[in-house]
Amino acid sequence: MYEVYLERAAERDLKRLPPAEFQKIVAAIEALAGDPRPPGCRKLVGSKGDWRIRIGTYRVLYKIDEEGKAVQVMRVRQRREAYR
Repeated sequence: MYEVYLERAAERDLKRLPPAEFQKIVAAIEALAGDPRPPGCRKLVGSKGDWRIRIGTYRVLYKIDEEGKAVQVMRVRQRREAYR
């Protein structure tokens, strides 16, 4: 099992979500503890260890620390804003 940590920016992003989206995204983030590379996840091009999962029109951007068994969620953004 991995520990899942939210950065402050990710916490702020989650607070701004509509309630229906919030439930789905939080469930997907919690599932990262069991499997940090779920089906459909992608490694971000040009980064060393950044990954993303897609939940509808939202993207969860995160890093995986294999040695520390941790997942660090950096951002939760709409697709059009996620990669800026």
